[in-house]
Amino acid sequence: MTYIELLKRVDTLAPLPKTLLQIEEFKKTDNFESTDLSKIIEQDPLMVSTILKTANSAMFGFVSKVDTLSRAISLLGVNFTISIALGSGIKQALESDLNAYGTTSDAFLRIANMQSNLISLWIGKIDVNLKNDLILPAFLQESGKFLINNAIVDENKTEEFSQKISTHFNGISNIEKEYVGMTTAEVTSAIFKHWNLTQTIIHSIKFSDEPAKALPQIQKHAQILYISKLVCNIVKPFDESSITFAKQKVVEYGFDLKPFEAAINKMQERLLDE
Repeated sequence: MTYIELLKRVDTLAPLPKTLLQIEEFKKTDNFESTDLSKIIEQDPLMVSTILKTANSAMFGFVSKVDTLSRAISLLGVNFTISIALGSGIKQALESDLNAYGTTSDAFLRIANMQSNLISLWIGKIDVNLKNDLILPAFLQESGKFLINNAIVDENKTEEFSQKISTHFNGISNIEKEYVGMTTAEVTSAIFKHWNLTQTIIHSIKFSDEPAKALPQIQKHAQILYISKLVCNIVKPFDESSITFAKQKVVEYGFDLKPFEAAINKMQERLLDE
């Protein structure tokens, strides 16, 4: 399959559902009232269920059970809640399995949670504004895998592709390019351009495989997204070889290694509790 054929699939995607459009509009306003966000999300019971399930996962480490949407928003914060809501809605809009990646569609939200939490723990110690800018793209950056999966299945290359990425999980984007002509980052950015999401999100994700090509104002964004998906790759998250490679990139990109290592340790503790 060529990248042109894959882009045609992007162009035929239905518009975003009403709830997602309302969340996107809410996100663009300066009025981040949790009650207003709650009213929007309550229209979609599956989205509410996903948010509560996520809030109660070991990934966040809350002491007591989260049983209402308002409490979830209070504990997670508006930015994280928006990310989970959009991630849940986009998963529904692109609904397919991820069997070419050797996993299920539910893994999308799990990996999204990992990447967002890693960035929150790591970048939150360095630059809170940068962390807030990255929570949403981190949560959504693997969305393109749904279309890539379908393309590979349609070409009857599921088993071949799955075997290849299982042994080369630190180079999934190169294998995607080989099979369908585009990487997840490129497909995701094309999807979000089609849906008219914010330019910063689109470009941060688009260049997350090659941060050196990003514009100066979003280069850090692309570098951090790249590192997060190295560590939290969908095939073998938190593999020691991936973490070692990610640490090399942290140093190469000029970040302090200590906050990153602390975030990795905290995430590994939480994953043990799953």
